[in-house]
Amino acid sequence: MRVRIAPPWWFAVPAILVYAVVVLYPSIAGAGSAFTDWSGIGNAKTFVGIDNFKQLAHDSQALGALRNTLLLTVAIVVVQNAIGLLLALGVHTNIKSRMALRLVFFAPVVVSPVMVSFLWKFVYNPAPDAGLNAALGAVGLGGLRQDWLGNPSLALWSVAFTVIWQCAGYSMVIFLAGLEGVPAELHESAMVDGAGTIARFRHITWPLLAPAVTINVMLSTVGGLTLFTQIIAMTNGGPGYATDTLSTVLYKQAFVFGKFGYSTAVALVLAIFVAAVSFLQIGYLRSRETAA
Repeated sequence: MRVRIAPPWWFAVPAILVYAVVVLYPSIAGAGSAFTDWSGIGNAKTFVGIDNFKQLAHDSQALGALRNTLLLTVAIVVVQNAIGLLLALGVHTNIKSRMALRLVFFAPVVVSPVMVSFLWKFVYNPAPDAGLNAALGAVGLGGLRQDWLGNPSLALWSVAFTVIWQCAGYSMVIFLAGLEGVPAELHESAMVDGAGTIARFRHITWPLLAPAVTINVMLSTVGGLTLFTQIIAMTNGGPGYATDTLSTVLYKQAFVFGKFGYSTAVALVLAIFVAAVSFLQIGYLRSRETAA
């Protein structure tokens, strides 16, 4: 009979100390700045209580950024995961090119978001003879030419499409891993019973993909709520404030306007919001896994 010996708890003390010094202390100290008027220069700061949070509640730019953040997140979560699932189902078949297709679809994921952003910034060039507009003109759809990043009504969705294009392959890989774990015997039994493709997907594949759905939805939600790099690289929050997100607002308040206290308040609200959404999502999705 083998006896399991639990390692002494103090083995974890060095790691806990490093985590406390590197993560916990800076986070707590930084959160305290949300209640001051610190400019980010020097040590001069005055305690202002919850004034920064009151200002945030009445800041039209921040409220618009919150709306943009939510719209981007919903679009990314729904469309990215839908495309990722379709791609996974496509390359999970017995087609000869499935390995090459997996590589092609996943390739954008490993490219730097900054490089992808500048690539698509060229694609969205407003000139009629460049990028997407040139392609539209070449196929006789010149009437659809747009200033994709300069039009306030299109800029946010243009950025969202760029993110989805790059990250759909990541969702595909996670769904593909889930599909590999679905027992082939279940499909064979269902086929013997006369179940069609849609019925097998609905009653067998989809319920067993619950863990993969949980991972993809969580990752895409957090990524959407904290989206920053693509916005800064492609539009810098413009035109006007049309593509500003909470992440870009806190960056500009800190490093452009020198309002570190206010930007920290924005960051604190964003962190609490992301944590709350994540906990609600994980609770619901885990219950779905259990039911499945």
